[in-house]
Amino acid sequence: MATDAANPLLSASTGGSGLPPYAKIRPEHYLPAFDAAFAAHRAEIEAIATDPDAPTFENNLVALERSGELLDRVSRTFYTVSSADATAPIQEIEETLAPLMSAHQDAVQLDARVFARVAAVHEDLDDLELTPEQRYLVQRRFREMTHAGAGLADEEKARLTDLNRRLSTLTTTFEKNLLADTNDLAVVFEDAADLEGLTPGELSATAQAARDRGLDGRHLVTLTLFTGHPYLSSLTDRRSRERIMTASRSRGSRGNENDNRAVLLEIVRLRAERARLLGYASHAAYVTADETAGDPAAVRDLLHRLAAPAAHNARREQEALQAIVDAEPVPFPLAAHDWAYYTERVRAAEYDLDRAALRPWFEAERVLQDGVFRAATELYGITFTEREDLHAYHPGARVFEVSEPDGSHLGLYVLDLYTRDTKRGGAWMNSIVSQSALRGTTPIVVNNLNVSQPGEGMPTLLTLDEVTTLFHEFGHALHGLFATVTYPHFAGTAVFRDFVEFPSQVNEMWIYWPEILTSYARHVETGEPLPKDVVERLHASEAFNQGFSTSEYLAAAWLDQAWHSLESDRIDAVDVGDFEAAALAEIGLDNPAVPTRYSSTYFAHVFSGGYSAGYYSYIWSEVLDADTVEWFAEHGGLTRANGERFRRRLLGVGGSKDPLEAYRDFRGRDARIEPLLRRRGLED
Repeated sequence: MATDAANPLLSASTGGSGLPPYAKIRPEHYLPAFDAAFAAHRAEIEAIATDPDAPTFENNLVALERSGELLDRVSRTFYTVSSADATAPIQEIEETLAPLMSAHQDAVQLDARVFARVAAVHEDLDDLELTPEQRYLVQRRFREMTHAGAGLADEEKARLTDLNRRLSTLTTTFEKNLLADTNDLAVVFEDAADLEGLTPGELSATAQAARDRGLDGRHLVTLTLFTGHPYLSSLTDRRSRERIMTASRSRGSRGNENDNRAVLLEIVRLRAERARLLGYASHAAYVTADETAGDPAAVRDLLHRLAAPAAHNARREQEALQAIVDAEPVPFPLAAHDWAYYTERVRAAEYDLDRAALRPWFEAERVLQDGVFRAATELYGITFTEREDLHAYHPGARVFEVSEPDGSHLGLYVLDLYTRDTKRGGAWMNSIVSQSALRGTTPIVVNNLNVSQPGEGMPTLLTLDEVTTLFHEFGHALHGLFATVTYPHFAGTAVFRDFVEFPSQVNEMWIYWPEILTSYARHVETGEPLPKDVVERLHASEAFNQGFSTSEYLAAAWLDQAWHSLESDRIDAVDVGDFEAAALAEIGLDNPAVPTRYSSTYFAHVFSGGYSAGYYSYIWSEVLDADTVEWFAEHGGLTRANGERFRRRLLGVGGSKDPLEAYRDFRGRDARIEPLLRRRGLED
């Protein structure tokens, strides 16, 4: 075991960059560092709880904000690695750590002495001379501690702590099982002919993935987190498409050591029991009570309102696809693994558009520099400089210094673009360091994607969906970089879950903005811009296939709500497959050709991530997003004035203000749903 003196995690020295000294950190450093951080935080909480002076904003709320700084630093350092480079030793540490972290968080959040002091300040709130941020901090601390169960009796708290500890272990197990099964189910192809339709770059990536596993001469298709796969739109061999889709949909449900069915059922049952203990009818009611939605009825109403027209549109799309299949020499009933391929056939016929053929115009470095970064510079005046002297947690992760318009330091941005077996699926943003005036810290934010890495010497050509993902995740990064707050409680993206996707979705609007698109969408070999007629056809096809995409998303959001609306005593007899089928039939999204974006056994967002009973957040936030896009269009689009307004009134407030109040301050009114309905073709 490393001593404190030899443990780089216990040193505040970061060489001035703020980055943890990853090159010096070894797996055996983490648990001793957590032990030290837990002890330091407990001592700080004990000092607050036993302060003989009457509780004040300074000796209670500010003291709480100052506490736990070491634990925050160690946690962010570790969890950045455990999600992006989860080697076997890191996974073992995470399993050991999960119940310890849960118990520690409960010990702090449920401390009756601290809660009494917070409650006393909250009771006197109207008599205190506080800034709006300070006042909101008192309100949120009191609300969050109450919501977490700080007001329960000791016996109830003990049971709550047991539930939280067990849930932390189960969610870690779910993620570990999913990563292992995703890797195991990667599809091996012996012959490149089976992958006809892929580009040379894509074939290079599959060959490289096979070589990385010692399968020289073969091709390996790794699985994405969601049900479908980008290659399904291009592969001409129907059997190959079926193999990939079957592997994807079977994750976590094969009856092996990675089967997640029993795990997720226990998660659902314990979450339901916890909600009842805390005074709520269901986990969904518990979660939404402290979100902008307010209650699950509001969520269900929105999903119901959108589901019927989305399913109707999907059926019309399916009929068009089936008509193409029926005209082939050997027709067959359209299946889920055929949808993407024939969608591209229809898109080509109706819009003369082959999206797979656009990849040479989306070279990754150019998209990053001349698209993502340029849009941010045009809007906000910030600039990006790669810092090759700074090293992140993995050789594939690049570090950029972000500077304000006057050249002063704003923060660091880390981009980890490529997939690997030790990285969890999907794409995400997280913070290694969050900004706080109280702590004197500046932000370090990370974007992770899972783009297939081509062989040596081959350019990385992105799909249009991957371009969208990069712009989306960078929107989260901007939120983390721009939030300027005093207290760490409000730092970065620490906002309500059903608001957090809003800034990232807004950032997607710049993908097609003329001067940005012209800047980054240039042919990798000739440098020629994407032809204007192709851009026009892309715009014309924006609402195309929205029935499918809206339906698959709503199905997952509904499934999340269905699981988390169950009462604990109804769960033991549930069959996962039967429950899914019944839930999707209930809302009319049970079309076999349009599978849910995530089935339960690989629904990481809700069973191992932070979106339980909250996956609705994407469509909920999109109401604000679509309304905001219209505002930008009405006010001149990509201008510094517009960027400054959006930054100062919305992104910059972090979590220090009620998010809907911040939105009204930016927009001048509440959001309207009509722009979303128009965008998704759901007006009728």
